[in-house]
Amino acid sequence: MSRAALLGAALLLLGAVGRAPAADAPAAEGPLATTRAVLEQSNRIVHENGDRKQKLVALADLLRGFLDTDALARLAAGKHLEGRTPEQTAEFLRLFRELFVRTYVQRLLLFDAPDFSYGQERVTGETATVPTQIITPHDRFEVDYSLRHTPEGWRATDILVEKVSLAQNFRAQFDSALAKDSFDGLLERLRKKVGDETG
Repeated sequence: MSRAALLGAALLLLGAVGRAPAADAPAAEGPLATTRAVLEQSNRIVHENGDRKQKLVALADLLRGFLDTDALARLAAGKHLEGRTPEQTAEFLRLFRELFVRTYVQRLLLFDAPDFSYGQERVTGETATVPTQIITPHDRFEVDYSLRHTPEGWRATDILVEKVSLAQNFRAQFDSALAKDSFDGLLERLRKKVGDETG
């Protein structure tokens, strides 16, 4: 897979499949240990016997406990959540969580037997950055995780693929969509997308 193809896949919000119940990520202490535990378990799932649907379910189940999609969604939505009703905000966060987890999970299955390498974690108070690389037989891709410490442990609030923030990419998509449609129209589009992929 080329770098351009990886970025195109990783940064695509509205295209993924699969559904799974939430679950906690493996227990670990620091941000590097947490990230390593999740990525290495995800790699084991990819390599296990089983069909694609089973792997999608297992990966989503794992990652829902690691990804802080509410924080990522608020960062991505930015000003577009200002003045929304609690019901609109709650639905947006729920739909974003479904789509983001599915997108990220499906991209993990694009790699054939990847390995991971880890850089030095950088911790500042309650936030941290963990630099990693996805290593394939033909290339290496930088994927950095931004994390914050929560009562449940370290959770990822953004992912940078080759220095490109997924949250910022999503914000550009939302800016473009909401320049042409209302917030309720965006919610309807997201509802249809979730329905298309779960039906």
